[in-house]
Amino acid sequence: MAGLCYEELPVGLVIDHEIRRTVTEMDNTLFSALCYNCAPLHIDAEYAKNSIYGQRLVNSMFLLALVCGVIVIDSTIGTTLGNLGLDEIKFPNPVFHGDTIHVRTEVLERRLSKKRTDSGIVTFRHVGYNQRNEVVCECKRVGLMLTLAAYKELKDKIKAGEAAAAKA
Repeated sequence: MAGLCYEELPVGLVIDHEIRRTVTEMDNTLFSALCYNCAPLHIDAEYAKNSIYGQRLVNSMFLLALVCGVIVIDSTIGTTLGNLGLDEIKFPNPVFHGDTIHVRTEVLERRLSKKRTDSGIVTFRHVGYNQRNEVVCECKRVGLMLTLAAYKELKDKIKAGEAAAAKA
C-alpha cells in the first residue's frame, strides 16, 4: 500500500481518515512511562480526582503522536522522506480514557524542493476529534514527499533488489 506522492497532494485536498482509535488507560500509562512523563495528572488516579477534570488526562504527546500516526496509511506511507517540522500544535479539549479519536487532514501548501530533485515540501493541517466531534488536537506538519517519478524509481530498485536476492 502506498501513500500519496507530491503531485497527488494538491492544496485544498481534504482526507477524512477511516482509522479511528479508542484511547485506553494502558496507552496513556505506557506512553507516559516510556517518555518519563510522571505528571500525576496522567498516571495517578487519586491525584486526578481532585483536578479540574476529576479524572486522569491522556498525555497530550501521545495524542499528538496518535493524530500524526493515523494519517500515515491514507496519505504518506512509503512516500514521505521525513518530517521537517510541526507547528501551531494545540489541544483545545481534553482526552480521557475511552475517548475515540478520528482525524482529518488538509493540504495547506506545497512546493517543489529547492535542494532535491526527487521531492516536494507539503504543509498539512491535521485535526483530531473525539467521538463528540470536539477538536482535541490540531497541528501543522511539514513533510518532504517523494514525487511520482522518484517513487516509481524507488519501487523499481526494490523489485530489482528482490529479484537479485532471489537468484542468489
